[in-house]
Amino acid sequence: MSRMNFYAGGGLDRLAHLRTEEGWVTRVLGEGRAHVVAVWQTRNLVIAGDQPQAALLSVDAVRGWLDEARVLAVLGEGGERMHLAIDVSHWSEEEAQRRAAGLGEWTDLRRVGPLMGREDGSLLAYARGLMWWHARHRFCGVCGAPTESVEAGHVRRCTAPECKASHFPRTDPAVIMLVHDGDRALLGRQKVWPPGMYSTLAGFLEPGESLEETVAREVFEESGIRVSDVRYHSSQPWPFPASLMIGFQVTAASREIKLAESELEDCAWFSRAELRDFGAQGKALPRMDSIARRLIEDWLVQG
Repeated sequence: MSRMNFYAGGGLDRLAHLRTEEGWVTRVLGEGRAHVVAVWQTRNLVIAGDQPQAALLSVDAVRGWLDEARVLAVLGEGGERMHLAIDVSHWSEEEAQRRAAGLGEWTDLRRVGPLMGREDGSLLAYARGLMWWHARHRFCGVCGAPTESVEAGHVRRCTAPECKASHFPRTDPAVIMLVHDGDRALLGRQKVWPPGMYSTLAGFLEPGESLEETVAREVFEESGIRVSDVRYHSSQPWPFPASLMIGFQVTAASREIKLAESELEDCAWFSRAELRDFGAQGKALPRMDSIARRLIEDWLVQG
């Protein structure tokens, strides 16, 4: 693709080949060229402004934070800097605000992501997703014993001597697709979405399915539409909380909508003219940083 989706394309060298080296994290901390990004209860530390920025903290400035952090992970190298992430979610809100004073604001990345530079957005998404995984995999899924963070924060290992199972960061693959019949696009909305917002259809991969099968199944389950000509478009990391959105443009093989009310509140066909003037109809397209918005906008310029 000519351009990356939001939260992708950060350009970090993740240095996976160094994660198992003994003492590597200690050396990274001592080199004096590391920046730290902090996560508190799924919020990133952000410097506010017209173009918000990631709060990149020097190791010396947050040495006490490192000692207290639940998890420390080396994210990788970029711009001649090493980047680390820490989780300080055990702090109370009062403590978190006090510690962040003068450094930034604890912010939900989805509030500011569309306004950030791509490198900053990708870095914070990476940190958020990795810390979320650590927080929810503190116990072994095999035997139930506590796990510990190893390999520079990219593996959790069971501490039970008879188990020692290794667990890796979880990413849930999901398909998201713009279904069209050439002149019209199929969009739906869920009750929990902001009033008037419509988006592309989407769903999670099930065991034993190919991506193309998932696309066809999800579209039919939600709208009753049969599809053909499933074409890959692009993908997007979506750490809200732990998905990889795999985007497609899909040609409809049928036209009659049979709405699955358990899935959607509404589903309808919209022409390009209607979508270009969606706001005048009291409707809204999906958020600017989403691959759903990208799928719709790319389809609009095709005709």
